[in-house]
Amino acid sequence: MPPLPAPPRRLRALAVAALCLAALLPAFPAGAATPGPDHDGHDRALEQRLEQLVRAPGGPPGAIAVLQSDGHTRVVRAGVADLATGRPPRPGDHMRIASTAKAFSGAVALSLVDRGVLRLDDTLRRRLPQLPAAWGAVTLRQLLNHTSGLPDYSEDPDFIAEVIADPRHHFDSRHLLDYVADQPLLFPPGSRYHYSNSDNIAVALMAEAVTGTPYERLLAELVYRPLGLRDTSLPQGYRLPRPYLHGYDVTVSPPEDVSELISASGAWASGGIVSTPADLTRFIRGYVGGALFGDAVQREQRRWIPGESQPPGPGRNSAGLALFRYETRCGTVLGHTGNTAGYTQLIAATPDGRRSLTFSVTTQINAGRPQQLTLMRAVQEDFVCALLRGRP
Repeated sequence: MPPLPAPPRRLRALAVAALCLAALLPAFPAGAATPGPDHDGHDRALEQRLEQLVRAPGGPPGAIAVLQSDGHTRVVRAGVADLATGRPPRPGDHMRIASTAKAFSGAVALSLVDRGVLRLDDTLRRRLPQLPAAWGAVTLRQLLNHTSGLPDYSEDPDFIAEVIADPRHHFDSRHLLDYVADQPLLFPPGSRYHYSNSDNIAVALMAEAVTGTPYERLLAELVYRPLGLRDTSLPQGYRLPRPYLHGYDVTVSPPEDVSELISASGAWASGGIVSTPADLTRFIRGYVGGALFGDAVQREQRRWIPGESQPPGPGRNSAGLALFRYETRCGTVLGHTGNTAGYTQLIAATPDGRRSLTFSVTTQINAGRPQQLTLMRAVQEDFVCALLRGRP
């Protein structure tokens, strides 16, 4: 990769801050016990809430939450990571992170903005002229806050038919937008919010175009390495690294293991990343806490507009640039959610990045399952309250 311009800020201080953020969360060996004492039964109460979610009709076979505050880590878990063996979920287990991968593409793009390589008002016409001319006025900012109007390739009938015919089909990730290239924008760019998986494909393509570097390598150079992410990757196939949290379809009986059902190539920058609860904790603390880009870019990221993540996160949602604000009864956290076959995710941190929550369950819960979604959001809000107040 050609050398990128240094970000216009104190490089040494940034590097030290990133290293400190990475060091705050210890590496959990595969067999590690849950760290942290049970203070006054607080963790027990959280365990009971997580068990309530797991045991509810249509609940996930397993769930794990990592809460970190000023260097102290609490791991709360319920159910199992694998129905066949009964072993518990662990912070070092790999999993599909679904649309929380959009925060990673945001991290890449905003890091390039911080370096002056990209601008938030750069258009598709300027950076990706090969895309349809009708899309040309869409800006990077609009892609990142889902006001672009790009039609969602993942809703295209031809794309869906290919997935149904062969869930492990290998897509050309850099041509996913071809499925909707004959379609106009859904609305004038910037006029309203509409969550679209196409947005983050275009973000990654834009980052590649301005750097001449594959998106996977940009992730490694701009995100994984600065934050010390050792177990995070963007694969093309359907295999998961071992050990992993097994994801299940619980709408059938017995539940079907769908962990390795779908090729990641069909999600790519919009949702194909594989990571662990431990690595996601490092990521969200650094991403929200300012380890990857400067204050000016962060202020632009936090210009909030009406809009929900998918699935909605706890409390009242609003959208920024590859980041959502979750206003709960106990206070506000910033982060992202995601769902895919077998997995639902929430990653969040306080605005200063000092406290964080990673919340992962092993089935897909979204608006199509309203009762389970309502319960999950309530449990997530209880965990946010425990994070902010030190108690459920």
